[in-house]
Amino acid sequence: MLSAGSAQSAAEAQVDTALRCNSLIAVALGVVDGTHARQTVGAARDYLVVPGALRTLAPLPVDLPLFIRKNDGELLNDPQQPYFGRYEGDEDTQRKPAYHNGTAWGWPLPIFCEAMMRAWGNSTESVAAAKGYLLSVEPLLNEGCLGQLPEILDGDAPHAQRGCDAQAWSVSEAIRVWKILNEHD
Repeated sequence: MLSAGSAQSAAEAQVDTALRCNSLIAVALGVVDGTHARQTVGAARDYLVVPGALRTLAPLPVDLPLFIRKNDGELLNDPQQPYFGRYEGDEDTQRKPAYHNGTAWGWPLPIFCEAMMRAWGNSTESVAAAKGYLLSVEPLLNEGCLGQLPEILDGDAPHAQRGCDAQAWSVSEAIRVWKILNEHD
């Protein structure tokens, strides 16, 4: 935590190269387009996509160390390799650190699909590819809570369902983006 006297401007801050799914929102909204949008979607496709979800952090080394500590200060991770691929074990020392650092969430996958379509100008090929990725949620509808989508999956194979069995934002995002993709068919 920074104290008021140690704050720095964005221009002085260090660049964080950790690959996360947040940037896809800017692409899906059309705030980022062109080459940068296509590179963003391509990186997400290569490192974040798992069947039915997107990892919250890519399983890659980072340039800016990410220290995850217990309340007593004990280090819980390798700060240069902060990815946690499984959401299991003790809540405070394993599940909480994994939640934002490798666990795959269901609700961003549809945003990835929308970003893919927009990054390639709503082309027929990009819509078809986006639909293919979005259809990866289908098997999840038949597992866990029948007809629902889970909150999270393990980032590592076999991508076990975790957390809430019937997560409203996973379902609503899948429906919202499916409708958008069908409008561009």
